[in-house]
Amino acid sequence: MNGEEAIKPFLEMRGIVKQFPGVLALNRVDFDLRPGEVHVLLGENGAGKSTLIKILSGVHTADEGEILLDGRPVHIRTPHDAKALGISTIFQEFTLVPDMSVAENIFLGRFPSLPGAAGFVDWKRMREESAALLRSLNVEVDPRTPVRQLGVAKQQMVEIAKALSMQARIIVMDEPTAALASAEIEQLFRTIRELKARGVAVIYISHRLEEVRHIGDRATVLRDGEKIGTVPLATTSIDELIRMMVGRELKEKFPKVEVPRGEEILRVEHLSRPGVLHDISFNLFRGEILGIAGLVGAGRTELARAIFGADPISEGRVLVKGQPVQITSPRDAIRHGLALLPEDRKRHGLVLGMTVAGNITITMLDQFTRAGVMDLRKERSLAQQFVERIRIATPSLDREVRYLSGGNQQKVVVAKWVGAQADIFLFDEPTRGIDVGAKVEVYHLMNELVQKGAGVIMISSELPEILGMSDRILVMRAGRICGMFHRSEATPERILDAAISGEPVYACMEA
Repeated sequence: MNGEEAIKPFLEMRGIVKQFPGVLALNRVDFDLRPGEVHVLLGENGAGKSTLIKILSGVHTADEGEILLDGRPVHIRTPHDAKALGISTIFQEFTLVPDMSVAENIFLGRFPSLPGAAGFVDWKRMREESAALLRSLNVEVDPRTPVRQLGVAKQQMVEIAKALSMQARIIVMDEPTAALASAEIEQLFRTIRELKARGVAVIYISHRLEEVRHIGDRATVLRDGEKIGTVPLATTSIDELIRMMVGRELKEKFPKVEVPRGEEILRVEHLSRPGVLHDISFNLFRGEILGIAGLVGAGRTELARAIFGADPISEGRVLVKGQPVQITSPRDAIRHGLALLPEDRKRHGLVLGMTVAGNITITMLDQFTRAGVMDLRKERSLAQQFVERIRIATPSLDREVRYLSGGNQQKVVVAKWVGAQADIFLFDEPTRGIDVGAKVEVYHLMNELVQKGAGVIMISSELPEILGMSDRILVMRAGRICGMFHRSEATPERILDAAISGEPVYACMEA
């Protein structure tokens, strides 16, 4: 018996089954966790990862199976049960109260009382203990600071401090680096290593396979609700992890197609917004994917929103197909053939409580509405055409879009805009939070759009994606364009150099 096998797990989930209407989410899944390890949970969207951790966290209850902690069966029916057992979950959407202080958030629901004065909060003790927890994580934050004033990285550290304040033995982290810059990710990894040294175990969920091999010890892969296997990350290649996740090899992670450049379809001249965007100029051609790179806070999302009319501009103009246009609202943008696939698709790209059909057809109501009366048969026929054309995996057109995987939600957003006959697409972080297989499908969709004469602007924080899919790359820094590279001359070093220290480039036009 080797050393790894000799370490007994202190958490075991055995034969977990969970069924939702029409979907077997988990089919007899086993999972275990050892003290002081980072166990990565991998799988495509819809594989069952979220369901498994929600069962562990008390959000859902399993239909079958058992959970053992220190070899004894435990019953987790509510989040309170999980916390009482030392299990804390940090979801992608934080559970902090923005208007409360850091200390109040850490001890929310458990405020310490003054000695001999039950019902009166011991504010001094709460601040001191909060400060000590934060110092132990190497985080310099005043416990009196309102949480809304903190960046994403520090809010995440507050969530970790909150977990530690409850003596958490297990911390579940769901996509913890999704909104972090490189320096912040390294700080998070240092914190995770310190947690491991204390004997705290971490269940880590991420779609970024390169990073999980840096921080993880073992990985369990789920596919279609079933466990495929558990492997040591130190000796398992990324290609093998991908094969386990998708059931096939992805020979081409970035299936870029070469499309002849067509006419200029969009031109932006000297676009400015005080304190946000400064003298932005560039153009886009039919058949082109124009990548926009930059660090967090560079102004990329703000640029997309300004072009789409979601945010006002103070100077500059936009030309569509050679003609100056007035875009002061998204309605104007849609009328001129622009489409925005927002960074936060759930909040800004979809109506989560509506059906797949309703979300797809929301931009083309005029095609099946006469005198205020909708032809529901025609609506369903149109929606079905797009489900088949874009290969949206859904049990039915009547499925609420909130229940689709992230990749299929993104496809619904694309279908909505293709149906609206857009030909200028602004993709803001198009593959954030979706798995490697779904990413490739999104890339194929982008290829199909440009092959049919559309122009695509792709904003991404993932440098391999920018390099792999773009024809030209613009680099932004502090609201300015600081570099422009053709595909053949772009390298990670040149893009990062421009993003960190590049001088403004005021004109990025091509004839």
